[in-house]
Amino acid sequence: MRLSFTISLFIAAALAVFLLGVAAGPGQTPPDRDASTMTDRDSKKQISSAGFDVTPLPREKVEILAKKLTPEQYRITQNAGTERAFCGTLLDNKKDGMYVCVVCGLPLFKSEHKFISGTGWPSFFNPFDVAHVAEKRDDTLGMPRIEINCARCDGHLGHVFPDGPPPTGRRFCLNSESLAFFEDGQEVPEESRPLPIETGYFAGGCFWGVEYGFQQIPGVISVDSGYQQGKIDDPTYKQICNGDTGHAESVKVVFDPAKVSYEKLVRFFLHLHDPTQLNRQGPDFGTQYRSGIYTVGPEQLATAQRVKAEIQAASVFKGRRIVTEVEPAKRFWMAEDYHQDYIANTGRSCHVTLPAAFKAADITPSGTPKATH
Repeated sequence: MRLSFTISLFIAAALAVFLLGVAAGPGQTPPDRDASTMTDRDSKKQISSAGFDVTPLPREKVEILAKKLTPEQYRITQNAGTERAFCGTLLDNKKDGMYVCVVCGLPLFKSEHKFISGTGWPSFFNPFDVAHVAEKRDDTLGMPRIEINCARCDGHLGHVFPDGPPPTGRRFCLNSESLAFFEDGQEVPEESRPLPIETGYFAGGCFWGVEYGFQQIPGVISVDSGYQQGKIDDPTYKQICNGDTGHAESVKVVFDPAKVSYEKLVRFFLHLHDPTQLNRQGPDFGTQYRSGIYTVGPEQLATAQRVKAEIQAASVFKGRRIVTEVEPAKRFWMAEDYHQDYIANTGRSCHVTLPAAFKAADITPSGTPKATH
């Protein structure tokens, strides 16, 4: 039986929560736990919840990109300059579209979040994605301010102030010269487009081993452990262990369909654990340990149902009924931090059977996975 949950909250954890609240600003709710930046286990790419590559660019790459800038754009983005008030070309722009970094093309703001602040600079009350805009303390004028920069290329954008409109109460004050605008319907360059990624959700007992198994698959960008298909919001591990919230321990798998298909992920999953065990997996008992595939859209639903039927008909499952539930995904709630990357961080073993799963799905794992069974 998995060890019961025992954890102490250290001062660092409290400090992290405090800083998150400060970063959010007055009147703004901190970003949803499910909207955090994701990390590629192989290439260490950082992918925002909007699906964009926000991995910090090396300085050499930024210098190459900066060569295309005008002298004014270079002064502002590379030397933290400020354009004269009421002179920016995008101040009075009322067209629908998105504003991207003039250096690297990362989408930064949307027209729907733009408002007239009367300050003389383009103003927004929310970024395109919280992971696209980096914030840092700026004391250059002898007073504390919050500078905002492009998260990908570190180009200077402007500052953010706690005097914006609802619902955030924040005013992102931008230099027009740090932005490029693309009107809705206008073709955008590749660097301003999201990556072609998809998301799948799988529950197969303790999420530690399921998470670790999927992390070994080339083409999988990120795997997060969490709780899903339940009836209360933002559950804790302690709550779901009571077995009455309806949640399953599941994993959120973000993947590149050009490198690994959803069908292969389903086949891998159904051989990764024992899908014939009802409301348990090995020594772990309870509905939170049930087997489930939670689909996004009709195509995933059809694929999961078809693959499940095919595997059920295979001789290896003769006389044993696969009880894996296949249903549309409900909201996924991230589990506590100590659950993430648990096997990689602790070296503990778990219930999954990696070799059989890789073979059944015709997948060659990246590296040499640890034995987990």
